[in-house]
Amino acid sequence: MQFGMMDSYGYGMMGGGYWILGLIFWILVIIGLVLLIKYLWEGSGAKRGEESALEILKKKYARGEISKEEFEEKKKDLS
Repeated sequence: MQFGMMDSYGYGMMGGGYWILGLIFWILVIIGLVLLIKYLWEGSGAKRGEESALEILKKKYARGEISKEEFEEKKKDLS
């Protein structure tokens, strides 16, 4: 005798190991979210925190730490 959607083992429609597919799905969703957050976190940090060598050189020249000749020579080396 069967009751509604239950099969003979009492698992219903999600019986026979289909619950594993749902578990795998949610694991993949969580992994995807973690990777997305990590990508966004690291990407924005790299853009904000790092300066190019040319930017550093320009700041040193603007502060008077190096002469115009040194600036031009180092700028040529960076190109």
